[in-house]
Order: sequence, then C-alpha cells, then structure tokens
Amino acid sequence: MKIVSLKRLGDIEKYLIDKYPELKFSFFNKASEIPEHLKATLDVLIGYDGKVDKAFLQDCPKLKWIAWYATGVNNLPLQYIKDRNIILTNSRGVQAKQLSEFILAFILDDYKKMRTSYNNQQHHIYDSKLTGKRLSGAKLLFLGTGALAQEAARLLQPFKVEIIGISKSGQEKKDFNQIYKIEELDNVLSQSEADIIINTLPETKETYHLLNKEHFERMDNETLFINVGRGTIVAEEIILEVLRNKTIRHAYLDVFENEPLPSEHPLYDIENVTITAHITGNDYNIKKDSTQIFERNLKSFLNNEGINENLVDLDKGY
Repeated sequence: MKIVSLKRLGDIEKYLIDKYPELKFSFFNKASEIPEHLKATLDVLIGYDGKVDKAFLQDCPKLKWIAWYATGVNNLPLQYIKDRNIILTNSRGVQAKQLSEFILAFILDDYKKMRTSYNNQQHHIYDSKLTGKRLSGAKLLFLGTGALAQEAARLLQPFKVEIIGISKSGQEKKDFNQIYKIEELDNVLSQSEADIIINTLPETKETYHLLNKEHFERMDNETLFINVGRGTIVAEEIILEVLRNKTIRHAYLDVFENEPLPSEHPLYDIENVTITAHITGNDYNIKKDSTQIFERNLKSFLNNEGINENLVDLDKGY
C-alpha cells in the first residue's frame, strides 16, 4: 500500500517508516511535487495542500482515503470525493487547542487595551489613567458549538462569564449556559445582549453569508466580534460597512472571504479592526497530533473495519 504525504513531516517520517515497514511511504513539500507515476498508484493521501483539487484527484485513480491534516475541508471537491467513494477524514479537534487560546488572547487584548498601550509606547506616551475592562460577568455568544467553541468555553470558565451558543441542533454542551438552534439566530442576537460574539462555524451551504447587515444591527454597538471560523460567514462589503459605520465597536478577524488579503485591501485602513493572517490554527504540534489521528484510523483501515474518528460527512461538509 502506497501512502503519500502532501507535506514533509520531519522526524515523524522516520517514525512512520520504521513502525509500518510493510507500507510504502513517500513525503513531499507540496502536491505539485508528486510525480505522475506515483499519483497513478497511491492509495492514501495524508497532510494538507490547498492545491488539491478535482484535477489532482483525477490523476489518482486508486486513491481510497484522504487523511486531511486540517479541520476545514471546504476547498476540497467534496462532491467528486463522494462520487468516487473516497474516505475523507480531517484533524478536527487538534487545532481547537491553539485556536481557543487565540480567542482568549483576542478578548484580553481588547478588554485590557493592549493595543492602545502599544500605540502609546510607539508615540512615547505614558498614560497611567488608561483603564481596561474586567471580563468577569461578560456575556459571550458562540456561533457554532463544535470542538473549537467547546475548548474555548472550557478555558473561559475561570473568568466567570456567561456563555451561550448557536448550533444546527441546539443540543446542550458542557460549559455552555444555553444553546439555541441556528434558526433562532435573529432573536438571539436581538435579545442576548452579548458583549462578545465569536464565529467558529465551518463553511457550508447553510453558513455561507449567514450574517447580513441586519444581524450586525441587532448587535449592541459596543459588541466585540471575533471571526476564527470562515471569512465567508459574512460578505466582504458587509463587514467593511459595519466597521466603517461603527455598527459594532471592534472586530478581530483571522479569516476573510477572499484570501490572501491583498496589501491594498481597505480593511487595513480601518481603525476598529485587528487583523491576523489566518494564523490562529498554526501550531507546531499539528503534524504530530494529526498523525496520531491518522494512525488510529490506519489500524481500522488496514483491518477493513471502517474509519470512525474524524470522518467527514461529505454532504454536510464537516
């Protein structure tokens, strides 16, 4: 069986080769480096590369399983993968550890006015009257209650905040005070009086441009909006408008409708936004943790027992 990695895995490569001598592993820096003869005969793809598309997969006629070393799979040709009966797994839960810490960092950066202090430093200003806000007692609304939101909710417990969520099922989750169905979004935004709204939803047909101008107008104008899910949750022109008009107080955006964000993009010139370059999922431990998921699934795969861990529902897209 031939297993090909879309990314170099460092010390993990020798580990896999030594542990599974009956399998043939090949490792590359990116998808475009894989030779045609190997694409024609490989059985399993592991790793991540945004260039994997339908044309690439058509060159892999024997492919049976893609072990994707990322959570989001929306850029993959899911319908084609389904039509080919290719198994798709992801690294859901792995990046939640790093992403949830970023959420906490964004909140504290805002509430403790760290950006203002840094700007004062740059301009040689010593302002001892600068006063931050206390997080205790704040109300947070998570759009999405999956692994990422659950890990963030766990980390937030010591701050004694109120946490509510929106999900497709509305099913109760640990560390959430209340969870509503996504159909109740309008009312929840109007009535919750959330201080902080955090999007962690994946990109699906249901979440594409889910938030419109009216949704932001239902938020309090002091609301802090954080997006670490997918940029397509809101149209680019809408997020620009609500920030320029100060419909909400501030936004921390790690994801954007069109990436990478070009240097001339108007978002860079808006005062009440903090931009990170889709880095919240970057983690030196991802390769190791994702490989552990791959290994657990590999055992079942080799024994023809099917795969259960992190199996992607190709109809739902997550």
